Amino acid sequence: MPGPFWEGRAETPGCGCRVVPADQGGSVGATPNGCRDRRYLAWYVAVWLVLALTPTWGETLPCDLAAVGGKRVILRTVRGLVSRRPLSATALLVLLAVALAVGSVVGVLFAVDRGSADRAGAAAGYGSVDTTGCPVDAARPKRQFRAMWITTVLNLDWPSRAGLDEATIKAEYVSWLDLAVKDRFNAVIVMVRVAGDTLWPSRYEPWSQYLTGTRGGDPGWDPLAFVVAETHRRGLEFHAWFNPYRASMPAPDGAGTDIGQLAAGHPLRKHPEWAVAYPATGTSARLYFNPGDPDARRFVEDAILDAVARYDIDGVHFDDFFYPYPVGTQDFPDDATFARYGAGFADKAAWRRGNVDLMIKEMHQRIRDLKPWVRFGVSPFGIWRNASADPLGSPTAGNQSYVSNAADTKEWVEKGWIDYIVPQLYWNIGFTIADYAALVPWWAKVVEGTGVQLYIGQAAYRAGSSGPWLDGGELSAHLALNQRYPQVTGDVYFSAKDVRADRLGAVSRVVSERYAAPALTPQASASPQASASASARATAAASGSAEASGSPPATAAASGFRPAPAITGAEADRGTGAVRITWQAPENKRSGSDAVRAYLVYRFDGPGPADRCGFADATHLVATTGAREVTDATAHPGQQYSYYVTAVDRLGRESDPSSGRVLGTAASLSPR
Repeated sequence: MPGPFWEGRAETPGCGCRVVPADQGGSVGATPNGCRDRRYLAWYVAVWLVLALTPTWGETLPCDLAAVGGKRVILRTVRGLVSRRPLSATALLVLLAVALAVGSVVGVLFAVDRGSADRAGAAAGYGSVDTTGCPVDAARPKRQFRAMWITTVLNLDWPSRAGLDEATIKAEYVSWLDLAVKDRFNAVIVMVRVAGDTLWPSRYEPWSQYLTGTRGGDPGWDPLAFVVAETHRRGLEFHAWFNPYRASMPAPDGAGTDIGQLAAGHPLRKHPEWAVAYPATGTSARLYFNPGDPDARRFVEDAILDAVARYDIDGVHFDDFFYPYPVGTQDFPDDATFARYGAGFADKAAWRRGNVDLMIKEMHQRIRDLKPWVRFGVSPFGIWRNASADPLGSPTAGNQSYVSNAADTKEWVEKGWIDYIVPQLYWNIGFTIADYAALVPWWAKVVEGTGVQLYIGQAAYRAGSSGPWLDGGELSAHLALNQRYPQVTGDVYFSAKDVRADRLGAVSRVVSERYAAPALTPQASASPQASASASARATAAASGSAEASGSPPATAAASGFRPAPAITGAEADRGTGAVRITWQAPENKRSGSDAVRAYLVYRFDGPGPADRCGFADATHLVATTGAREVTDATAHPGQQYSYYVTAVDRLGRESDPSSGRVLGTAASLSPR
């Protein structure tokens, strides 16, 4: 934090006091701004306290920026007032200023953390257009997470092979985004950390071999910066997918268990004591960061947070690989680590779960501390525990992540250590061992009331394979079943190449039957505690209770992200009828959680005004984009339409709609 203004600072002329160095003919107290009088010093101290401690103005000190005109004017005004008043009057005014400062301190002490307040406001239902009581078309939901996994490991999806040139890699990625837009998806989940190597110039780990074909090979450009920017340009969310513990891939393509074969900058070369080989031999043998070593755990967290800090990602995503899946009867060789760190746990299994629990909990908190709007999600194996092993488990008889991966996913949900969960329910409806129709309601019950969002991992790769998957409607039937459970708010498809392959037209059926219109991703949730607090404050505000004092009102301005974009043009092509709409960004802070992430474009038949209920679902939503213009190619020649644009921030909060535009003519919003 900058020091007080009187400590030798370079400042804008006329703003505050600047100590003149002795070698420039100055001395302590001798300044070019006439600050010799102690009254000025007292006044500046008092006013500085008020300005610096007042929550509304306290983001910068009085003279940190010449552009902070309000503070500069106040300071100049104070100087003028003091110069015309006796010392006694000055003393009284100083006491008043100090009293105001103390009051500001009290306000700060009782203020809610900005990130938590944003999420609490979202959970309380602070919205834009009031659509209370409006009918909603369930086939056209306003919010629904729709994503696909884009897998880097083994070049499964992208890049299609190692060693491609920059232009080709970029073009391939853009083609994946084009597919996502065509299928009305609104997010992609892209693997950026495979096995202790990365797709960005990391400060901690070497480059991934799946870019250049060489372990640690520098591609000469920043793939992560490119993919994030391109994703956002299309109005899609970018969730960065990290594998936390995997440190190598099996030989011969990978280093296997040979530390000497790792890239030169790989962390396990410097810290071989962090490495665990599992299995010891065989075609799947590889290295892992030891989950039970506190230093290794902290390093893994730091390496991931490097990307969070430096890139504008929307989510941090882990898959199902925590402790590795068992290979035969071989046990993960961590006896020495357990002997050193396992005190207080009932057995090794409990200790392992505790290790993963701690990493999940710490990651969630550290992400929140760094960027409150970045969501943390996990995609575990679809079965937590079978009911035969635990009465709280699901009616299944398959592998259990609680045992195989030491992943107590149910606890993570219940304790709010993650923001969303995507159980991989890669089984058909009616599958005896793990019935999709039984697992969806089980997971819906787990997330109910927690504030954790539930998306379902869908097996696009199984379409056309065998049995029930030979029915091209199986995937679409999954989404039909999901609609029975409001806790399910989206789906993610594995993987991108299978979405593109569209075997049996299975994905096309999902799009035509379930994704009839674009959709906005679900709004970021607050913790249950924050949700309850926000709900209580909103209720108190509505009833006029004094308990609502100091809390945001349940109005459009509550969340701080309400200003609407301004449409600057709506022009129709006389030949095709396509309409090009342009707009200006809303006049708000556009930083932190309030930063604009995407824009939504609505179209209504006729000149308007639009009924408020038209914003309740996606019936009138024609486009989402990260740009400030869009062409509505579905418009018909000669048909009159009214268009409205809203902005969406990083927490998924939607702004008020713009004023309507009817091909260059203003419209209004109906209060009905």
